[in-house]
Amino acid sequence: VDPGWLARTAAQTGIPVRALRAYVAAAGMADAAAPACGIGWNTVAAVGFVESVHGALGGGRLTASGEVSGPIVGPGLNGDGFAAIADTDGGALDGDARWDRAVGPMQFIPATWELAGRDANGDGVADPHNMDDAALSAAGYLCAGGRDLTTAQGWSDAVWSYNQSEAYLGQVGDKAVEY
Repeated sequence: VDPGWLARTAAQTGIPVRALRAYVAAAGMADAAAPACGIGWNTVAAVGFVESVHGALGGGRLTASGEVSGPIVGPGLNGDGFAAIADTDGGALDGDARWDRAVGPMQFIPATWELAGRDANGDGVADPHNMDDAALSAAGYLCAGGRDLTTAQGWSDAVWSYNQSEAYLGQVGDKAVEY
């Protein structure tokens, strides 16, 4: 990513440079893997903002290597205000052996991470707490099934697949347009 563009765009959007670099790289890699997808960095960034304020949820930040400074773990998905999703990973990713919890800056449920998790930074580990890995995994998940995100329906279907909520669809859409 051109450093000048990165600095200017980070300043204009308020997206931390480290997160923006991950979003741009993720969109590029996802489009290279699935050229018909057409995902833009702004869509990946919008999901990252809505899910964790670019890794800053709870006062955290991203390290130079893209790790979140402290784990981002969502509430237990116990059916109280959320879907009920019993534990699928023995608590390995989320620390909860009873209920699943979304984890990392892109808020993956452990079972979804098992299917979609990818290693973007080349360290040999797909880590949902690493912004590079999480952003690429999110971009790949949004592009899954041959979706074409250059169409309104394809984009909406992709974001809906990430979180089946009209409010979520609106939040991500508004932020993507803003970016």
